[in-house]
Amino acid sequence: MNDSFFKKIESKTGVPMEEVFALANAIQHANFNDERQVRKIVRKVGKLANKNVPQHVEDDLVNSIVKNGSSVNMADIQKMMGN
Repeated sequence: MNDSFFKKIESKTGVPMEEVFALANAIQHANFNDERQVRKIVRKVGKLANKNVPQHVEDDLVNSIVKNGSSVNMADIQKMMGN
């Protein structure tokens, strides 16, 4: 991938690629059975997406992810966030 591709993503999302890469790295090395770690990732995703994640939605997401361990279903997460 070239720099212009990343610049386009940054301009469309307003999120620096360094933050995207840091999040991807955190997700790649995360223990999805660790509630604290999962909660930090959920909060970081909400912050990067500029979305307010209500406490009850965060709790539902964290509980669902921890319950399912390493299998994170993005469709379920989007549904819980109301997208």
